[in-house]
Amino acid sequence: MTDSLGYRMKFAVVAPSTNTSVEPEYADMRPHGVTNHFSRISIPDTKVTDDDSFMVMLNQIRDSTFDAVDVSMSMDPGCVIMGMSAETFWDGAEGADRLHKKMLERTGGVPVIMGSTAVDAAIKAYESVTGPIKKLGIITPYMPVGDNNVEKFFEDQGYEVVHILGLKSPSPMLIAHESKQTLKNAAIQVSDGVDAVIQAGTNLAFGHVAAIAEFWMEKPVIAINTATYWHALRSMGIKDQMQGFGRLMAEF
Repeated sequence: MTDSLGYRMKFAVVAPSTNTSVEPEYADMRPHGVTNHFSRISIPDTKVTDDDSFMVMLNQIRDSTFDAVDVSMSMDPGCVIMGMSAETFWDGAEGADRLHKKMLERTGGVPVIMGSTAVDAAIKAYESVTGPIKKLGIITPYMPVGDNNVEKFFEDQGYEVVHILGLKSPSPMLIAHESKQTLKNAAIQVSDGVDAVIQAGTNLAFGHVAAIAEFWMEKPVIAINTATYWHALRSMGIKDQMQGFGRLMAEF
């Protein structure tokens, strides 16, 4: 028997309880017949002021992620999306592969989509029309320890990180309070001399900003929430295209 609303796909999405950007951005991109079902990774809204406090936050996410995955599996999803970012970049490409394997073990083989590898897939999709993309400018909400791991992931994939700007958001919940103006200015700051601008950190509401920036900059500007949801759709054979989220959702 097929789900009456999610008759094309039921996505389980695991995201930190402090995150208020992933759910609405995914909802805006949801095609008819596809449903998104959120399971919250329970964490407190701790203050983040330096690398040490950033690691406290990250370890709280790590400690609760698999519990959230287990809860999400009770609705029999067709695919699990990790609506969280930093951990998917941690320890570079090797760490991302290790996490993906652990997640697949936990889901019993149900497909798992992660932000880090989704962005890499998005870059490769753009390359089919733009030519090689090698030099990146990156925006994150992180402290330097988080930026270092994002940079390592992309360098492991063969890219050159020319600029990386961590906004040092003061708590996981307050990441979502970074204004569109702040995000616009950040994109401009990392755009010089690069082939593409990349944004990490799923609680930064960058989807619409990225689409506008991409039009004016005339180069790929990839928001992690857009890339992850796009990759989940395409990986599950759903080819619907839509406007408002940049060329990735509109053309690829």
